[in-house]
Amino acid sequence: MSIMIALGLIAGVLTGISFIPQSIKTIRTKDTSSISLSTYILYTLGVMLWIIYGLIIEDFAVFLTNIVTIVPCVIILVIKLGEKSRKTKSLSHNHKENGKYMYNK
Repeated sequence: MSIMIALGLIAGVLTGISFIPQSIKTIRTKDTSSISLSTYILYTLGVMLWIIYGLIIEDFAVFLTNIVTIVPCVIILVIKLGEKSRKTKSLSHNHKENGKYMYNK
């Protein structure tokens, strides 16, 4: 393995595992209120494209490091989307009764 490939693998793995602490915190607390949905959607899509690109050019380092990166990103994104869905459903269940808005808690 050349030094360039090793450097790419190390950099990519470090970048990928940097999302693991946030994933663990999100799984434990189920709180994604401070996480930007649009950022995670765009980032996850970008990582998916890097994976496809790595496959197309047959670059193992690009492919592998982005596989490592996408796992914790998808975990956070799924929890964030679930939280957003629950909030939307909760808001849609609010109804007006006797001229006053009733809110489900």
